[in-house]
Amino acid sequence: MAVGFVLISAAPGKEHEVYNTLLKVSEIVELHPLFGEYDLIAKLEAADFDTLGHVIVNKIRSIEGVVDTKTLTGTKF
Repeated sequence: MAVGFVLISAAPGKEHEVYNTLLKVSEIVELHPLFGEYDLIAKLEAADFDTLGHVIVNKIRSIEGVVDTKTLTGTKF
């Protein structure tokens, strides 16, 4: 299983719309609003890193109002 944390910047005034759209992405297991440089952080779980990348590009970055993302991949000790 691949785990990723995606920091998301939304266009001004689009934060709520982006949040509500992200709630429908099945691979997102946690979603939290933030203050600061990024507006949201999403925790994703996928079968592998290829699928994780597909979700980020095709299901998150394609959302109207998403202007920037930064992805951090996780591991287990």
